[in-house]
Amino acid sequence: MVLAAAAVAQFVVALDMSVVNVALPEIRTALGFAPLDLSWVVHAYALAFGGFLLLGGRACDLYGRRRMFVLGLAVFGLCSLVGGLAQDPGQLVAARAGQGLGAAAAAPAALAMLTTTFAEGHRRVRALGVWSAVNAAGGALGVLVGGLLTEYATWRWVMLINLPIVAVALALVLAGVPAGASPARRERLDALGAVLATGGVGFLVLGVVRTDTLGWSSPVTWATLAAAAVLLAAFVLAEARVATPLLRLGLLRSRWVAGANVLVFLAAAGQFTAFYFVSLYMQQVLGMGAAATGTAFLPFSLGLVAGTMVATRVTASRSPRASLVPGALLAAAGLAWFALISPDGGFLTDVLGPSLVTSAGAGLVLAPVAAAATTGVAPREAGMASGLMNSSRQLGGSIGLAVLGTLAAHRTGTATDPAALNDGYALGLAVAAAVFVLAAVTAVGVLPRRRAVAPVPRSTDPAKNQLEGTPS
Repeated sequence: MVLAAAAVAQFVVALDMSVVNVALPEIRTALGFAPLDLSWVVHAYALAFGGFLLLGGRACDLYGRRRMFVLGLAVFGLCSLVGGLAQDPGQLVAARAGQGLGAAAAAPAALAMLTTTFAEGHRRVRALGVWSAVNAAGGALGVLVGGLLTEYATWRWVMLINLPIVAVALALVLAGVPAGASPARRERLDALGAVLATGGVGFLVLGVVRTDTLGWSSPVTWATLAAAAVLLAAFVLAEARVATPLLRLGLLRSRWVAGANVLVFLAAAGQFTAFYFVSLYMQQVLGMGAAATGTAFLPFSLGLVAGTMVATRVTASRSPRASLVPGALLAAAGLAWFALISPDGGFLTDVLGPSLVTSAGAGLVLAPVAAAATTGVAPREAGMASGLMNSSRQLGGSIGLAVLGTLAAHRTGTATDPAALNDGYALGLAVAAAVFVLAAVTAVGVLPRRRAVAPVPRSTDPAKNQLEGTPS
């Protein structure tokens, strides 16, 4: 029941990161968005989600993972309803920010529930394999679902589709997941750390995502990034002195935790970029419609699921490195193949083959990197580690897409013909391939060769362990 609830919740969170993108043109027409304001439908979600993940993860440890999971999903579902019924741009943007806030509580709670329910070893790897496959499928299927709903229903359904999925996840967790015992000693939430981390990450995401309209040379961009740097530096200094930090800096001394977070940052940068450029290539160069573009991502989804299944089998008996390194190199090979796209190409010749190779490689990375990021982490800090990993993924996707998108736009210039657009997309995909090569190098150089020894449970009673948050 824990695995089912966590998987369904992660599916809807991942789905919502991509399902809206295809519907943006119809949303602009229906609600009267100004061209420069339309991007806030995407940015508001990314900003709230990325900014509050560390806070949401730590709140799971202090106030209960099940409680934060239910609260986060309830907020997410309510804001999905508000967004689906929105009558003006302000209402929709506010609803998207609320969705991000709910996701920032639900996502780390889901991962923390898994890592405290399943002991380190093959059981946890199998559980995280399912969670990773569903997460990957949600992101890939979001393009398909968004395209079909936009073309055959209305844009409002890209928001309302979340309601039945949220209802299923809430029913599963309320019916089958114990509430858990209250901590014997209530620790206070690190208020200063929460403000500094949320502000620092929020300014970082804001500065990066606005480069699509302001550019990297804008004084506003540099001022925003400078504010982020100051706040994050202050956060590090504050966490080194507080008794109960939002993020214990000693956690980053673990090669597993530190290495996995670098890897998930790089993998998200490469994967998000692949989604973005391939989608644009099919629509802007090949002339495919929204529904056809979404359907064309089905092989990508299948490859991700297949890759995570293979990774689960490999990682269950060997170190995560055994899957991470070949997976990153395989994804790099697929993206290098993608970089050979041409204006006169087609789905079968330029998209299908590299989609299968890239997605299989990305799938080999997703499951073991989640296991690596929580290896050796004490149950009382599971939410902290989960929030950190989700933050790394969100930041990697946002920063990678902004940087590589800028490179592609610089190559394209002011030209709008298919040949010029093709050159820009090809450059972005080639750089994404290099990012995955860097991920493979990081895995070899940072991650230990052998799996860390799992902590010994405090009790031999599985039920008691689950309630106390100890691996059983």
